Amino acid sequence: MNQEKKTRVMVFGTFDYLHAGHENLFIQARELGDEIVAIIARDKTVRNIKGETPDHNEKERLANLKNTGWAEMVFLGNPKDKTKVIKEYRPDIIALGYDQFAFTYRLEKFLMDIKLDAKIVRLKPYRPDMYKSSIIKKQKLESAENQPAA
Repeated sequence: MNQEKKTRVMVFGTFDYLHAGHENLFIQARELGDEIVAIIARDKTVRNIKGETPDHNEKERLANLKNTGWAEMVFLGNPKDKTKVIKEYRPDIIALGYDQFAFTYRLEKFLMDIKLDAKIVRLKPYRPDMYKSSIIKKQKLESAENQPAA
């Protein structure tokens, strides 16, 4: 029985507050291939990149993203080796969000070094003025501050 090889697309993110922008990221990724592998940033990695800890811890973010069904596989990133998941799952395509720049500037060279012929695709933003976790987090904070004290 000859099974056709599936095109594997890998995406990365914090995925703190899941919103329409994330859903759109997965829709765009799905247009690129058959199988989505989502890698969730570890709490410590998010703190190092963004300067603050996500509101949902890594286990909650993992469970929340798995529950959406947007990806066939969802994993936490490796805390010591950020590239281990790429070596292990060898995606055909790495789909980066429009605003993802951490760890990406040496990505092409890394792919050559491990002899992986993966295409790097930069996804388009989807209403970034509305759908961005930092904006949603800020709105939640402002809403909580405007609530009358009990």
